[in-house]
Amino acid sequence: MSSEFNLIYHHIAPMAGSRGDVVLGIGDDGAVVKPQNGQHLVVALDTLVAGRHFFMGQDAADIAYKSLAVNLSDLAAMGATPKWALLSLALPSACADPDWLARFMTGWSSLAQRYDLELIGGDTTHSDTLTVSVTLMGEVSPGWLLKRSGARVGDDLWLSGHIGDAGLALTQLLIHTQPEPAIAQRLHRPTPRVAIGQQLAGLATAAIDVSDGLLADLGHLLKASAVGASLVIENMPFSPAVLNWVEQSGWENPLTSGDDYELLFTVSPKYRSQVKDLAIQTQVSLTRIGSVITAERGLRIVKDGVEQEIPQRKGFDHFAAPDIMEQS
Repeated sequence: MSSEFNLIYHHIAPMAGSRGDVVLGIGDDGAVVKPQNGQHLVVALDTLVAGRHFFMGQDAADIAYKSLAVNLSDLAAMGATPKWALLSLALPSACADPDWLARFMTGWSSLAQRYDLELIGGDTTHSDTLTVSVTLMGEVSPGWLLKRSGARVGDDLWLSGHIGDAGLALTQLLIHTQPEPAIAQRLHRPTPRVAIGQQLAGLATAAIDVSDGLLADLGHLLKASAVGASLVIENMPFSPAVLNWVEQSGWENPLTSGDDYELLFTVSPKYRSQVKDLAIQTQVSLTRIGSVITAERGLRIVKDGVEQEIPQRKGFDHFAAPDIMEQS
């Protein structure tokens, strides 16, 4: 097992990145950055714990990649440009190892470099449970900030990409069935929709990233905006594998399983052509899955013209669900 400072200075710091707006990075009591004048600073934090967010013994590169991707997804939902990151690692003895950390930082850098993201500091400590905590900071112009509030009655409800793949992969892994590579990729290495979030500024009235489940996260957006919504199951963007899952076990699973990291957003119907142009520009499908309705009507789910019963469990809840990864 390497010393704490050997891990930091020899294995983490060399892969931190190098932005011109970092005045002081790794190696001091604190980091110093120089935000652009007039920009809002957007800060997001997520913590991933072995046995709850990823499997014990999972590839270190995948763990690092996902820990960064989930934070990038949060910034994407606010239209922000990611710039700086803090990384905190609580490492069991088996992970406080140069080889493990090299794989971890390779996974981290493979995603961080896409966004010119610099690691400016953090913390390392020993723990019996592997825990990865990431704080991400970015910038957005004051008039271009996306929020969960702002959806208006009559707005279209849009979803990027497709949902349910990560939930299907997890379900298969828990019964010791190997998912298709493309499906497994969606669980272990989700794609944050940063470019879409940046282009939605000034177009979307509200936005949120789908992390805990479509119905759960939609509920957060509706509550913040004080409106209701109607969803059409036939419009849901499901991959062929998820469509097969729906045929076997119903539409509820992909709408509540989570880990999708897609963007759910509302836009006035008069901007439908602009949203379609955005899909072409970013080469990511954008699907109109429903509409915003009055708050009094709440959430409606319609399938084949028939209103469906709303599932009691709408998504993942850390304090209501068991440690699903430990079930394996």
